[in-house]
Amino acid sequence: MRFYEYEAREIVKRAGIPVTDYGFTTDAAEAKEIAARIGGPTVIKSQVLTGGRMKAGGVKFADTPAEAEAYAKDILKLEINGLEPRGVLVDPKADVKQEYYMGVVWDGAAKKPLMLFSDMGGIDIEQVAEEHPDHVGRGHFSTLQPFSDFMAKQVIADAGVTGKALQRCTPILARLAQLFLDNDMILAEINPIAELHDGTFVALDAHMEMENEGMPRQKALIKALGIGAEEGARETYVPSPFEDAVAAVDAADHRGVIQGKDHGFDGTIGLIIGAGGGSLTLTDAVRQQGGKPANYSEIGGNPSVAKACGLAKAVLEKDGVEQIAVMMSIVSNTRVDIVARGVIKACLELGKDPAETIAIFRIPGAWEEEGFKILDKYGIEYCDRSVSLWEAAGRAVEKIQGAAA
Repeated sequence: MRFYEYEAREIVKRAGIPVTDYGFTTDAAEAKEIAARIGGPTVIKSQVLTGGRMKAGGVKFADTPAEAEAYAKDILKLEINGLEPRGVLVDPKADVKQEYYMGVVWDGAAKKPLMLFSDMGGIDIEQVAEEHPDHVGRGHFSTLQPFSDFMAKQVIADAGVTGKALQRCTPILARLAQLFLDNDMILAEINPIAELHDGTFVALDAHMEMENEGMPRQKALIKALGIGAEEGARETYVPSPFEDAVAAVDAADHRGVIQGKDHGFDGTIGLIIGAGGGSLTLTDAVRQQGGKPANYSEIGGNPSVAKACGLAKAVLEKDGVEQIAVMMSIVSNTRVDIVARGVIKACLELGKDPAETIAIFRIPGAWEEEGFKILDKYGIEYCDRSVSLWEAAGRAVEKIQGAAA
């Protein structure tokens, strides 16, 4: 689950980390009232679950409450990356002396949380790490053993920070790390944490993401933030029409499972593939042999004829797809004859010749002989488990490219 900035600020505040006197609203007139309460120049920020707010015009600086109202009115109507804002955050324009970055992220390779700190805040930590690696401190810590402030201090010192800044940033990073552990986060980031001219430190922005599996344990926090159950995990991924069509076919029948993705795919080879890691292996094999997949898919768990047909039709109806490759690793519970019937049915219903449309069929499994008889009837090229996934993918690429030429 991703949190809006105003919610992340509240989480940071609850952890004892100093924040500004901000306010959240969905009404431009109330933005004026918040700005008047704050006093002085303010920053009006769009609350959307995407980046690029500044470039899109979703962050404005107001000198007066009237300006804050006018900017809020515009920002509340501004879509950013196709998303409408939840509201606006009204924040005082801080008198910043130095900006720092601090964050905690789950490191999947190390299977531990990773603390990050930099004395170059306000910009992407990835950019800082690439261009100024000596300005980034890093350190893993355990999810099982008690957290020590000394670990946070070491990470900050590794970034070259000393003196009062080191002493004052240490408890803040330590609290951020504890917040990460206590709230099932996979990301807890403050960028920037600002040192003001009066010597105090305050969080000017925050980003939080909670592990979806941790949400049932965090019901109290989610309720306190006013997040309704209907919001789910707030996925910002927008399915394509192809993905929606495949999901609808899958939901209509409990037998077996199918899945289809096509974001980032713009090729001509339609894929009906499956068997866990076999899907990834086959997609890579097609690409590495010069093919351009039109989609990624998974089929398995002994699906019905309708499900196999639905997936095949969705793939064949994608722009630019004339032929498909039907391939799977060895899965004993998936009936070969059922998948064969499904993909052939899809071809016939779309007015296509199965022999010309199905470039290769390689699904070893149950009822293999029955499946091969059906494939023989329609003149479809197939192969058994004696042909490797790599070779089957190569045959499909060669046949489809030959037909296109």
